[in-house]
Amino acid sequence: MQEKINIAVFVDYDNIEIGVKSTLRRDFHVAPVLDALKERGVIVAKFAYANWGRQEPATRQMAENAVQMVQRIPSPRGDKNGADINLALDALEMAFTHPHVNAFAIVSGDSDFIPLVNKLKEYGKTVFIVGGKAFTSTILQQNCHEFVSYESLLDDLPRDAAPAGGRPQQQGGQSPQNQQRKAEKPAQQQQKPKERPAPLDLGQALPLVERALEVLERRNVQPQLGLLKSTMLQLLPSFNEKAYGAHSFSEFVDMLKKGDYVNVTGSGGRYMIERKRSTGMEKPQLRPEDALPFLRDVLEDHRLDLEDGATAEELQTWVAEEAPQLDWKAYGFQEFNELLNFAQDRTVVRIEPDEEKGLMVYLGAEFYPPAPLVKEEEEKPHVYDERQPIVAGQPTIFEPDPKPVSPRARKKAAPRKEVDGNRAAAPRKTASRRRKTE
Repeated sequence: MQEKINIAVFVDYDNIEIGVKSTLRRDFHVAPVLDALKERGVIVAKFAYANWGRQEPATRQMAENAVQMVQRIPSPRGDKNGADINLALDALEMAFTHPHVNAFAIVSGDSDFIPLVNKLKEYGKTVFIVGGKAFTSTILQQNCHEFVSYESLLDDLPRDAAPAGGRPQQQGGQSPQNQQRKAEKPAQQQQKPKERPAPLDLGQALPLVERALEVLERRNVQPQLGLLKSTMLQLLPSFNEKAYGAHSFSEFVDMLKKGDYVNVTGSGGRYMIERKRSTGMEKPQLRPEDALPFLRDVLEDHRLDLEDGATAEELQTWVAEEAPQLDWKAYGFQEFNELLNFAQDRTVVRIEPDEEKGLMVYLGAEFYPPAPLVKEEEEKPHVYDERQPIVAGQPTIFEPDPKPVSPRARKKAAPRKEVDGNRAAAPRKTASRRRKTE
């Protein structure tokens, strides 16, 4: 019998809210996120972390969905990682103290949660990540058990729904003051919210499907519907059938069958999927890494424009004009922002979300290589010119200077002059001179 999945949800509201607003031009809604997680298990705890004094419009939707709001009081130095630390500590504490909680859902796109995800997996917990594909770190997407993209939930987002109390709900849960302030913004800043991106070509999912079927064949397991999807998520946690235009995985398999990609047998929901043997004539699949050289060329041509940052829309225009052969959908990206997010994890660009301008793009660390290390010359031993002082009774490598000679002793030791070949006798002291000396 399959173990019951009990999920604890932790929302990094500041991160997810600015990410959704800058990439999708929408306000974040927690209800569709919770509905998507209910399809995967039972939600037993819900927490959201933010400085709620500055997020008053969002407190209503959190209260309506019974999400416990954890107040994060920023420090005087304005730390921006305070919510991350609080969230990680509370999640680990729950993992230790609540053994019945066997799954955790982190609603955030911050790569700082990768250590938390790895630690939860070490303790046997299932980890779901909910975030936008355009701003959630690709490393975080690949290291969880399943990644739920916020873009796949766009059809379920409320627009102008009336709440249970009967009053018309402000758009995005905003107060009338915020609505009026938003209406006073210039027209260029009031951009239309983005809809769900266009689906990818179904053939791009075929390598993953074939690989999952091969794994099941090696295990001697019948490739049924649910088992196939769990194997595909095991190989690629960011897989989502909605990215290919399907509303469910069974519809995704039907699309594969109609496209003559797989053989499907059975009925009544008990499908058996078999892969078709390759003929060797298939077109090689493009990898996401293959799109980066085209992007690098455009970035190099606009180095000066990117010094102070450029919007993602501006960069997309430059790419369309200067590199028309770069079709990001052919490389597995539904939107251009997803390509930028992938390039950021490869240090090609650096992106920063901005509530008004959207995603701002800067050159990545790849364009600023560190200066080469200069090899220092070997230090030569210092040669002292001064002689070592002579200390009586102490050994020395230098010979001591000769004893100083007084002028009188030098004169006394001088050789006598020769007179006619004979040495002259030294003058004898007289009696008076002797008395003076004494």
